Amino acid sequence: MSELTLFLVRIAYLAILWIFVLSAISVIRSDMFGARVPTPAGPGKQPKPPKAPAPRRGQPKEVAVVQGVNTGIVADLANAPVLIGRGNDAAIRLDDDYVSTRHARIVSSGGQWYVEDLGSTNGTYIGSQRLTQPVPVGLGSQIRIGKTIVELRK
Repeated sequence: MSELTLFLVRIAYLAILWIFVLSAISVIRSDMFGARVPTPAGPGKQPKPPKAPAPRRGQPKEVAVVQGVNTGIVADLANAPVLIGRGNDAAIRLDDDYVSTRHARIVSSGGQWYVEDLGSTNGTYIGSQRLTQPVPVGLGSQIRIGKTIVELRK
């Protein structure tokens, strides 16, 4: 091999190595600190908390951990959106190695409840379907987050 070719191969190898290192740091940073939350419109202005609609018949009122290390934890859906993850700001804080800091959230829109994955590493599942966008959920729906299962209840 010529000296120029060997030099170019070394530079390419170094570039690929640095891309790998920087992407690993990015994944670790997003897992530790979570996604960025948008700030209010103006300085000093606090956003108004959304009004939770009165639960209708057959509508879930709470989300509970039914399987996993944190079985028994319950969060009221009146305090929507309900954040699920390992972070201190989560309404349902899970001690599961497969759960991200800000893993998923349950929100209400138009009288319907939706669950959405917040860009977690290991994903959020309903049955065997991995969520890629907000999915409507109802009473009795079981959501798998890591090794934990949460369920919407009355």
